[in-house]
Amino acid sequence: MTLNIKGELISLKTPIVMGVLNFTDDSFFDGGKYKDDTAILLRLEQICSEGGKIVDVGAVSTRPNATPIDAGTEFMRIKRCLTLIQQYFPNLIISVDTFRANIAQMAVEEGASIINDISGGEDPNMFDTIAKLKVPYCLTFNTRKEELSSEALIPTMLSYFGEKVEKLKQLGVNDIIIDPGFGFGQTLEQNFFLMNHLEIFKELALPLLVGISRKSMIYKTLKTTPNEALAGTIALNTVALQKGANILRVHDVKAALDTIQIIETLKQNQ
Repeated sequence: MTLNIKGELISLKTPIVMGVLNFTDDSFFDGGKYKDDTAILLRLEQICSEGGKIVDVGAVSTRPNATPIDAGTEFMRIKRCLTLIQQYFPNLIISVDTFRANIAQMAVEEGASIINDISGGEDPNMFDTIAKLKVPYCLTFNTRKEELSSEALIPTMLSYFGEKVEKLKQLGVNDIIIDPGFGFGQTLEQNFFLMNHLEIFKELALPLLVGISRKSMIYKTLKTTPNEALAGTIALNTVALQKGANILRVHDVKAALDTIQIIETLKQNQ
């Protein structure tokens, strides 16, 4: 399994790590940390030195009830970051986290290689834009799930992905990443049910991204805070890898790579 990044095939035979860089004021874990170039560069250096393959750049908080920002502000934040990445870390693959098709267009023109759309294509122009840009697209299941029973959750998700993947492929989009959307509209119980059945998404035969880093399903279960949720993140990433995750989206890159190394060594010594 591979991803075509600007003509280079990136192997996913061994899972890879996507480091998170949010330069927002209200993200649930790292909001407000990266307001100046020095802080951004230090974070990029950390992601690279710890072995991150991809950086996921986000300028809009996706937490519930986050303060919305306009497209112009989002783009200026992203452009500033992309300029720094290309100047100082040119080998780092850039993913841009956006739900706006026009921002996706401008981000790729400024150097981004992947579009990570947590809305699942809510913008009616997004799929056509991705087809024109010919970049990998991360498709997230992000609809209200609270009203679904646990038994209905997986079939609903498979139907959702099947329909949207078919639309994308008809448009000529070949590199599609699936994100089950942990934390987007599920109950705590649904998140754990989904993790328990994660391997079923292998039948889609597409790269699987898991992003549970320091999320509420962990810290609420442990009755703690995002700052104290690293051990829980490692535990669930271990499960995700055993169930077929290809990309881990995380705040803590070294911990994720160590987890991958342990799981890969385990597989080699069965």
